[in-house]
Amino acid sequence: MIVRLATPADKHYADTITTEMEESAKARGTGIAKRSPAYIEQKMEEGKAVIATTQEGTWVGFCYIEAWEHDKYVANSGLIVSPQFRKTGVATEIKRKIFSLSREKYPHAKIFGLTTGLAVMKINSDLGYEPVTYSELTTDEEFWKGCRSCVNYEILMSKDRKNCMCTAMLFDPVEVAEKQKQLAQTVVTPEGKLEQQTERRQFKGNLKLFERWVRFKQFVLLRSFRKKEGGSDGPSESRKSLLSMLFFW
Repeated sequence: MIVRLATPADKHYADTITTEMEESAKARGTGIAKRSPAYIEQKMEEGKAVIATTQEGTWVGFCYIEAWEHDKYVANSGLIVSPQFRKTGVATEIKRKIFSLSREKYPHAKIFGLTTGLAVMKINSDLGYEPVTYSELTTDEEFWKGCRSCVNYEILMSKDRKNCMCTAMLFDPVEVAEKQKQLAQTVVTPEGKLEQQTERRQFKGNLKLFERWVRFKQFVLLRSFRKKEGGSDGPSESRKSLLSMLFFW
C-alpha cells in the first residue's frame, strides 16, 4: 500500500470516501461531521489531505486537514479506511503522514481531534496528543457547526459544548517542546533516580483503564440525556462529580 499526499488527480475517489465515512459512522452507531465530495476534492486541491491506495490504484484510506481561528488550531479530520484494509496498520501510517503534513504546514498550531475510537486515541497518544477537556479546543463556530450532522449533536448541545461522546485530544507544540527541553536536562543520580522528571498524564500506560473510563463516560452521558428527554433533571450530583473526575483524568 502507498500512503502519500493526495492530489487533484485523486478526485475520482471523493464519492467513495464520503460514502464510506457515512457508512462507517452508521455501523459504529456514532457520528461524524458529514462532508460532501466537493469538500474532499477541495482538500485534495489545496494539498491538505493524505490518501492511501494499493499499487493497482484501489482506494485504501484517507484523512484531511482543517485549520481554525486563523491557523491557531488544526484538526486532522475524517480518518477513514476501507473495511477490507482495516487492521493492517494503514490507519497508523495515514495518521503519521497527516500529522507530519500538519506540522509542516502549521508548525505553531495546536493539533486536536475528537474521536470515539480507542484505536485512534492510541495512535494520537503515540504522536504526542493528550486527553483534554473541550474547553481547550477551538471556539470557532464553524468547527462546531460541523457537528450538526452527528447523531450525538443534541447531547453535545445539552452539555453546552463542554462534553459529548467523543474524547478530545490535543497536541500542543509549545508544551511538547518544553517537555523535551526538561527531559534533556534530566539527570540520573547515583541512586538511579531521575531528577527534573516532567509530569504528564499517563495515557499510554493505562490504555485499558482509559477505555473503561471512556465507555463509562459515554454510558453516563447517554443515560443523562435520555432522562432529560423524559423530563428528569438529569444525573445526580454524585454522577456529575464522578463524570467530571473521569473526564479530567
